[in-house]
Amino acid sequence: MNKGEIKNSLARKLFIITLLSGTFTMSISQSSLSTAYPTLMKFFGVTAPTIQWLTTGFMLIMCIMMPISPWLLNNFSFKKIFLSVVSIFALGTLIIILAPNFPMAMLGRGLEAIGVGVLFPSFQSVLMTITPQAKRGTTMGYAGLVMGSALASGPIISGIVLNFLKWQGLFVIFLIIMVVIFISALFNIKDVMPRHKANLDLISTIYLFGLIGLLYVVNQAGSTHSLSTNLIILLVISLILTVLFIHRQLTKEKPLLDLKVMKNFNFDLAVLLTGFSYISLIVVTIIYPLYYQNILHVSVLASGLALVPPAIVLSILNPLTGTLADKIGFKATLISGMSMIVVGWFLLFALHTKLAMFPMILIAILIEGGNAFVMMPATTLGGNSLSEDLIPHGTAIITTVRQLLGSLGVSLATLILVTTNQKHNLPANNGLIGFQNVFGFFFFMAVIGFVFALLIKNKKKN
Repeated sequence: MNKGEIKNSLARKLFIITLLSGTFTMSISQSSLSTAYPTLMKFFGVTAPTIQWLTTGFMLIMCIMMPISPWLLNNFSFKKIFLSVVSIFALGTLIIILAPNFPMAMLGRGLEAIGVGVLFPSFQSVLMTITPQAKRGTTMGYAGLVMGSALASGPIISGIVLNFLKWQGLFVIFLIIMVVIFISALFNIKDVMPRHKANLDLISTIYLFGLIGLLYVVNQAGSTHSLSTNLIILLVISLILTVLFIHRQLTKEKPLLDLKVMKNFNFDLAVLLTGFSYISLIVVTIIYPLYYQNILHVSVLASGLALVPPAIVLSILNPLTGTLADKIGFKATLISGMSMIVVGWFLLFALHTKLAMFPMILIAILIEGGNAFVMMPATTLGGNSLSEDLIPHGTAIITTVRQLLGSLGVSLATLILVTTNQKHNLPANNGLIGFQNVFGFFFFMAVIGFVFALLIKNKKKN
């Protein structure tokens, strides 16, 4: 079945609703877990660094699955892939619910990561494939709405559930929803992707562990604020494996991940822009609560709730900016978004004083609003720059690079914050000057992103 076979309006809507519902649920599961960390630490009898592996390990496994998603889309029907992903995620969730110890919970979390790692790039490829190019901005805007809403509501939903139920109740809800989505998928998900069968390149898959190594080193350096000898050795090995992976993809006739798409100038800019905008989004999410708690001395609950208004604005703007990109072009939309991000970071950097919560929230709204003008429009621009058979490879590259750059951004932010405060003999996260240096660094990064937006060639097709 191809995209021409789901032109029926109702069938198309049910297809998209089912697809986005699965993505939404998995996104909530990913973003809501941190709220349950104290409860999980007590239940499993483990320390904070150990429980953090439920997130760190999740990211590592997810990162290795993303580049494999194009091969899966080329060799299996999308319906089978989606049903398998939902089943694997549901199985992982069930294992977490029944887990008597931490290793079993980690196993369940790993299975969830496999599902998310395959689905996140795949659902974007599918949406772009079944949507005419002139309407892709709007469609991908709704995809951004789903992911943004999950980011906003995940911690809130988790907090509410944990107030009334045991921590397992949170995962029971996810499991029930995934069962409903599986039943819906049996009837509403169609095989919409063209296939070009190829054998799985096991050597490339082994080389992919270089990406996991890089992500691990970045996360460890950010949490320990230093590079130990072991981390340096792992970094060197990971870099070698990554170089070997890139060389193999560029020279193999049927690569696991076709990096030749990087020869397209607009696509390269799209990758960088979606990465830079994601860095701003994730850094705001991590650094803002630290600022609220350590500089303004508000409660953990208040610092978390203060993130909700910007996330809601991000969610609302996503479909609007997608439609805007279809109407006025991607270059103008992306320049507008990067301008908002630049102004937001500039205000944080230039106002050398302690800002109250309300102006901080307004600036966060400006930065995250700018993200709505950049991340999904840039992803759509990248897809529009490629032929249809290369879209899965393009979205896998964009999603993987975004994940790596996001982790790098968080690590750099925490490293700048801690080292600055150490230099001035201040507590780890308590010095205003440390936050000012973080704001200044990401203002500089945003300016670079703005220059990238200016370089975009305003063409619909290359």
